[in-house]
Amino acid sequence: MTSDIPTAEAGFLDTISTNRSPALNAELRGWAGLAMLSLAMAGIFALLLAFSRIPGIQDIVPLPLDFFDRGLVIHVVFSFVVWFQAVFGCLLNVSTARLADGEPRLQGLGKLALLGAYASCVLLFVPAFMENGEATLNNYIPAITDPVYYAGLAFLGAALGLMVLRLLINIAGSQDRWKEPLPFGTLSTALIFGVALLCFAISWASLAKESLSYEFNESLFWGGGHVLQFANTAMLITALFVLARLTLKDIVLKDNQLTLTAMAMLVLYSGMGISITLKYAPVHEKYWTMFTKFQYGLVLPALLVGIPMLVDILQQRKTGKGLQMRNPAFLCLMLSPIVFAVGGILGLFVDGGDTRTPAHYHGIIAGINLSFMGLFYGFFLPLLDRELIPGKALYAQIYMFGGGQLLASVGLFLAGGYGTPRKTAGGAQGLEAIGAKLGMYMNGIGALIAVIGGIMFIWMVSKALLGAPRTSTE
Repeated sequence: MTSDIPTAEAGFLDTISTNRSPALNAELRGWAGLAMLSLAMAGIFALLLAFSRIPGIQDIVPLPLDFFDRGLVIHVVFSFVVWFQAVFGCLLNVSTARLADGEPRLQGLGKLALLGAYASCVLLFVPAFMENGEATLNNYIPAITDPVYYAGLAFLGAALGLMVLRLLINIAGSQDRWKEPLPFGTLSTALIFGVALLCFAISWASLAKESLSYEFNESLFWGGGHVLQFANTAMLITALFVLARLTLKDIVLKDNQLTLTAMAMLVLYSGMGISITLKYAPVHEKYWTMFTKFQYGLVLPALLVGIPMLVDILQQRKTGKGLQMRNPAFLCLMLSPIVFAVGGILGLFVDGGDTRTPAHYHGIIAGINLSFMGLFYGFFLPLLDRELIPGKALYAQIYMFGGGQLLASVGLFLAGGYGTPRKTAGGAQGLEAIGAKLGMYMNGIGALIAVIGGIMFIWMVSKALLGAPRTSTE
């Protein structure tokens, strides 16, 4: 394996890449491809949404009834749900291979899972161009009240469930490898993912007699959606650990205990979601309030990893050991916690009705996305011998995405402070105060910069995945 990207601990990557078969690499490439497909689909629907708002376009192009809301649902589900779960699939592939120290037991489950995941994309895509059901812009997983759409979500959950099952089966005989932060972080994410699926199932059963509607979907996805935030945070911590091991010379996180403790806290706290859902779903007031307070359970685990990592970076800069500023993985490691922390701080001031709420979750999601981008640049692509050559475009992509998302989030928060309502556009926003106007201008400019950075990421990674492995041409 060769690389033009400087790393601080090549041995870590070498350990993970040992005994990886061509079949495992093909599977990893499939999940990475799904990740790029999901982002590309989200981008296409973003363009279609803009296209659908052109005056008179309905008379020229026969768009389905209520296409804007339908397209918005599909945009969100691909840019958030499918993208995150595709990265989870990549981590499950790598961690299972590490546990098995080579060829995992029941490897065939991976092919079946990958097939189901791609099938889910088709099922989620189709309802946008049909007129069955209605689009509901509920929290966490917006939906279209069409059985085909729900089937798509079920296929995606089942596909990841098969990957989780294979991971659990391969723990037996792995000796102590499951205690390493990468497998343990993935295992923790898997357990939290299982809790979220249980919450969805319990809510679905409690709503069996209700008709499909906004209220139905809000109740269905409220509890499990909150639990999924713990899974996302576990993936973030896992990603940051991997990036730190790849790019920092001397790190506190070599002491696995901090990372393992943070993961265990996330698992234990998220497990409370099952009892809350069983006792209060779907309409009891405590079902809503107790899950709302769940966000505070994310703080301490994130700090347990984030603060030592910050100390490591500052110490290495002070002692002159040098930071890997030319390493895209390090840039993502540096920017991800900053954007995530800003989003978390903004969340302390939300009330649910104005744009301070999307300011909060856009910051959180952007911070996680930056860590995932780092995984592709420094981990997944090198494992596939398809690492990118550092250059201005690569650095620009990271700064544009991170900086753009940060500017957009702060702009939304500023506008929300002046009462700008969320989920509105145009004149309905009521932008009278100069602060509200300034905030939305900041949001628009930041979003444009971030979108360009996102397109660059999709292009560069997709090109690498579709090309030949570098070792085959050397």
